[in-house]
Amino acid sequence: MDKFKKTFAFVFFVLSGIILGVFLASICEGQPYFDWLAWGRDLGIEGVSVDLHVIRFNFGFMIHATISQIITITLSLVLFARIGKNI
Repeated sequence: MDKFKKTFAFVFFVLSGIILGVFLASICEGQPYFDWLAWGRDLGIEGVSVDLHVIRFNFGFMIHATISQIITITLSLVLFARIGKNI
């Protein structure tokens, strides 16, 4: 049960860091002096399609990472490292 709590807490902290980073990027987009927080790149593999005339497979994976997401995920992992000791 202890391992489940730590895993759940880790997933919670990472997801909250991602969501907070997206929220922060959307707020800072277009704002002077804070526009750099919304800067980001798409990372991943574009969609590759395999057509077998009966079944069509599409493979692809894309992540849009912004500066604010990297900062908030890092902060959430640091916070988890401090709080996770007591779980």
